[in-house]
Amino acid sequence: MVSHLLKALVRAFLVLLVIAMPSVMLPSANVDTNAIVALIALVAAVFTFVEYYSKYPSLVEFRDAPPFNRVRFASLLFTVFLLCTIFQGQFAPTTLTKFVGAIGALIGHVIDFPFSPVNLVVNMLPEHASAKSVNLIRAAAGISYLISLLTLAAFLVLLRLQGWPSADTPFNVWVNLPTFDPSTGSDVVARLRRDGYVNIILGFTLPFLLPLAIGSASRLFTPIALDYPQTMVWTMTIWAFLPVSLFMRGIAMRRIASMVQEKRKRTAALAERKGFSLA
Repeated sequence: MVSHLLKALVRAFLVLLVIAMPSVMLPSANVDTNAIVALIALVAAVFTFVEYYSKYPSLVEFRDAPPFNRVRFASLLFTVFLLCTIFQGQFAPTTLTKFVGAIGALIGHVIDFPFSPVNLVVNMLPEHASAKSVNLIRAAAGISYLISLLTLAAFLVLLRLQGWPSADTPFNVWVNLPTFDPSTGSDVVARLRRDGYVNIILGFTLPFLLPLAIGSASRLFTPIALDYPQTMVWTMTIWAFLPVSLFMRGIAMRRIASMVQEKRKRTAALAERKGFSLA
């Protein structure tokens, strides 16, 4: 009981830390911004605590199926921290900010080829953007996209090493997929595989589609504000984190479908050996 409470508190604190990090590390042009961020961080922390402390799920997926959420959160944490470090170097340069900025600039230039995700991010900037701003955004896009690729690779390695999810260990679909209703629609395996394909396709295409959408919206409405580093941190974070999160969800759902199918085969074989038929 105490261990369960402490784990929920730690998760809530980590969520609060990630959301508040840009406000702590970067300057804000509006005094009210920090208060709003603090309120959002507090609400998110309370929601996380309630979700993980409760026995019944509500919205958070894979809460009882590590390492899915742990890998996603680690990706989010590193992305926000490194982006904050890069933008912090524009106001309070240190050895760390210069090093991270140089790594980001190198990665950004390597990945910045025509029609690449990083190239599309750079092209979404307004025409009057300075060369310094372009280089800064290229570095931020490069390092955030690299983290997303490393996250996906680490997730695949962990799945291979742990055999997640295993048909030999309990996996509660209701707890880990609370928004998925297995009692409606077509066969569960077919629906899981279909949803998995949809998430994988979205995860692959969003890094290309989001910059185009943001660039089009900027030309129609207000251009992207390069003077607000907190806004740019969250924009780059969402651009890199959301696709890899969907990609991971798609892979996970397809593996769950395979697990369900394997359990069905085992049940059918066992029933056949005992002289029963499931037809």
